[in-house]
Amino acid sequence: MKKSVWRKSRAALGMALLLFLCSLPVFPLAKTTQEQLDEAIQQQSALQGEIDANEEELEGLRGDQADLKKDLKSLKDQLTEVSERLEQLEQQIQEKETEIELTRQELDSARETEQWQYDCMVRRIQYMYEVGQTDYLEMFFAVDSFGDILNYTNYMNAISEYDSNMLKDYEETRILIEEQEARLQQEMAELADLRQEAEEEKSRVAGLVSQTSNSIAVYGDQIDQAEAEARAYEAEMERLNGDIEALKKKIEEEKALSRAAANAAWRDISEVTFADGDRALLAAIIYCEAGGEPYDGKLAVGSVVINRVLSSRYPDTVVGVIYQKSQFSPVASGRLELALAAGKATADCYRAADEAMSGMTNVGTCLYFRTPIEGLTGISIGGHIFY
Repeated sequence: MKKSVWRKSRAALGMALLLFLCSLPVFPLAKTTQEQLDEAIQQQSALQGEIDANEEELEGLRGDQADLKKDLKSLKDQLTEVSERLEQLEQQIQEKETEIELTRQELDSARETEQWQYDCMVRRIQYMYEVGQTDYLEMFFAVDSFGDILNYTNYMNAISEYDSNMLKDYEETRILIEEQEARLQQEMAELADLRQEAEEEKSRVAGLVSQTSNSIAVYGDQIDQAEAEARAYEAEMERLNGDIEALKKKIEEEKALSRAAANAAWRDISEVTFADGDRALLAAIIYCEAGGEPYDGKLAVGSVVINRVLSSRYPDTVVGVIYQKSQFSPVASGRLELALAAGKATADCYRAADEAMSGMTNVGTCLYFRTPIEGLTGISIGGHIFY
């Protein structure tokens, strides 16, 4: 009666699980400790590459920023130099403007003097022309000798020569002042050109200063970001190192369990009573763990399960061994229930289950199996090592 109820309950449970699990996404395979360790070491190596690249980037950014700061200092020195030159040019221009103004005043005065001399000479000539003949006759009859006439004539000629010489001197002075003004104007134009060039240079250098300052700020932001990434990398590396140490410790614990199992008490296969569902359950776990392995690998997995049933360190039933917490990854991932519900186990899986349940073993008293890892010795069958 109990067996009939167990079969019906098992079948109903299987159908319910099939319908339920088919609606769920496929679970990823649970990873062995060594696989987790290998993955963590790969992540560690990749992360170290990221850290090295980040450090190289940081070094480059800091170097570029340092070069820009040197350039900025040089540009600021240039800007100071150009500004000082502009101040000097402004001072020279002011002095030149003052000098030109004084020269213009001198030129105006010279022109006025020249004009005055010219007007005086014209008036004397006009006077001499208008009254000259009468004066000459009066002088002729009034003088006592011809010498007096010559003296008077010489006097008039001297006045005329004086006027002519003075006019010439004033004209030459005016010309000199005009030349000086023209020279000053030329110098003023040259100074204005220099000031324009200096202002353009100052504007250019100021633009470079602003541009370089902005670039330094951008590099600063990039450096801050790279340093933040470096801190994140360091934290991740610290976490990975902790995980790796924990995984290594776990593997050592597994090795210790393997050694301890050799000293455990054992039952004989004749002392075990198997339930009706044990055969299908054992075949399903064999399928999940060694479905792609050769037959020897399937029998080895079945042998490990039965060895645990026989060992005093584990539950004394197939169900208890297979569903023991954190022992078989297909249980945790849900693959075992899917395989049971869908009847995935092959004929070889059932054959291996039957032989293992009969007491046959090709791995002796091994209680564990896994993918090979360094330092772990045991019986190597297919892709697993049994220990």
